[in-house]
Amino acid sequence: MPRLTPLNSLLALVFGAGIFWLGLVWPRLSEQLPTAAGAAIVETQGEAAAPSAGPRTDLSADELRTIDLFRDTAPSVVFITTLTRRRDFFTMNVQEIPSGTGSGFIWDDRGHIITNFHVIENASRYLVTLSDQTTWPAKIVGFAPGKDLAVLRIEAPSESLRPLPLGSSETLLVGQKVLAIGNPFGLDHTLTTGVISALGRAITSRDETRIEDVIQTDAAINPGNSGGPLLDSSGRLIGVNTLIYSPSGASAGIGFAIPVDTVSWVVPDLIEYGQIRRPALGIYPISSDAARRAGVEGVMFLRVDPGGSADRAGLRPLRRDRRGRLVPGDVIIAIDGEKVASRGDLTLILEKKEIGDEVTVSFVRDRREYEVEVVLQGNN
Repeated sequence: MPRLTPLNSLLALVFGAGIFWLGLVWPRLSEQLPTAAGAAIVETQGEAAAPSAGPRTDLSADELRTIDLFRDTAPSVVFITTLTRRRDFFTMNVQEIPSGTGSGFIWDDRGHIITNFHVIENASRYLVTLSDQTTWPAKIVGFAPGKDLAVLRIEAPSESLRPLPLGSSETLLVGQKVLAIGNPFGLDHTLTTGVISALGRAITSRDETRIEDVIQTDAAINPGNSGGPLLDSSGRLIGVNTLIYSPSGASAGIGFAIPVDTVSWVVPDLIEYGQIRRPALGIYPISSDAARRAGVEGVMFLRVDPGGSADRAGLRPLRRDRRGRLVPGDVIIAIDGEKVASRGDLTLILEKKEIGDEVTVSFVRDRREYEVEVVLQGNN
């Protein structure tokens, strides 16, 4: 018979106490724990009772319409990344670095992408990311700084391209609901909603041209929304988000969009010619800032196209005499009786004309006013 050691005695005592405790509590546990079959029944019943996924019934009709609109139109909105070449100071190697981001949208199934000019300005390469997260190199087709619009093109398959339907900015009303889709801060598609706060606003473009009939909205337009679409409640394009008015740089409830009626006549020209083909006088005006410093009210120009409309009409540009001194040229002050106070005024007046139209140009020469008939040329 083996001899019990103190350790063996302790283990035997613990084991016996465990058996005694289990005998006391087991009847109660067996009442509370289901059998294996019972557990299976409970699990099966639980699965059968779980509600199936379906349409939300706690959302209003307006919310459901907005959700559907976002799902339908978001695939038409793209994310644009611009890159710029920089030379390393130490190695002198040239490399491309990200220089900015913005939004855009698909114009047609040929791969044309619309965005703001300031989104792609000064960049050397452009990348467009579609809603399926594929990224495509883009080529610039044309741009119009005076309208803050640009057209890029990608070689994506047509089945990946979903153009937005076009609306009209002529019938818009203050208080009408609008939606803005974009990629602020490089995030995935985001949606903000609001109303049209005002119509007929004017903003100044990068080349100091005034853009008129601009839409003002309180829909949040944050950095990265530039170039994205402004939609009506039917999902139609009514504007291109261009900028915000904000001291801090974040949305302050005052955003602006270029009206779709302007986009509709600018974009076809950019696609076909790379620029806006509009009537022109064949002159090269000095900047508005230089004109202000010189105290000139009107349009003074540095040179004329040789053989162009202004040249044939005898208009004189700014020039230097034999001693190298600047001699003031003619200052255009009106077209067909409509006042021209700046280069922007001249652009807006000529936009209403057609190539080949004859207009009356009023100008000042040697402090005297004159008029001359000028046949408008193309701006190419």
